Amino acid sequence: MDPEIVFENEDLIVLNKPAGLLMHGDGKGESTLADWLVVNFPEVISVGDKPEERPGIVHRLDRDTSGIVLIPRNQAYFEYLKDLFARGKVQKTYLAIVKGILKEAEGRIDVPISLKPGTTKRTVHGGKMTKDAVTEYRVAQQFSNAALIEVSPKTGRTHQIRVHMASIGHPVLGDTLYGSKKNEEQAPRQMLHAHSLEFELEPGKAMKLTADPPRDFESFLEKLEK
Repeated sequence: MDPEIVFENEDLIVLNKPAGLLMHGDGKGESTLADWLVVNFPEVISVGDKPEERPGIVHRLDRDTSGIVLIPRNQAYFEYLKDLFARGKVQKTYLAIVKGILKEAEGRIDVPISLKPGTTKRTVHGGKMTKDAVTEYRVAQQFSNAALIEVSPKTGRTHQIRVHMASIGHPVLGDTLYGSKKNEEQAPRQMLHAHSLEFELEPGKAMKLTADPPRDFESFLEKLEK
């Protein structure tokens, strides 16, 4: 389950992470993206806030979310990217397949997200550690009871897209945490893919990097089109 290299230079590696691959260790001993990085790009072993736990990791995707990931190759570029993310200077666009027929062609969800007490789930219905959260979306293709949407989170909260889309009645298909536990549509996993990132590769040099959706995502779309 190796990632695809989308782009690299002396400071940066850009990967297309497969779904099912954990970003870094959770204490259970399974292989992670961080493990792959240490073997294939050993320079990252000392890069990061906690390189002994998550070498080279400056932002994250959920295990079952596929898509684009930026990996700094040195500490100076790690700090540069960390600052861009913190200041909202990285434009993130995801592709998601969600349940139902969306009434509006585009929308904005501006609802705080909290940690649900006693769980690791997030919620919009009040809880602990409440933080502002904003998500914008646009319908790219509507099917009979599902839609392909482009989603741009304007903040970086845990599970933000999944929580926000579920909160308006359109959960990500295959997401058994925030959507239906029965997975009636038989999605192979949560249908969420980090498609592109736009940022300044260096000050004054804008760049947009894109990662193609994997085959399971495309195959599920083809199934909906029939």
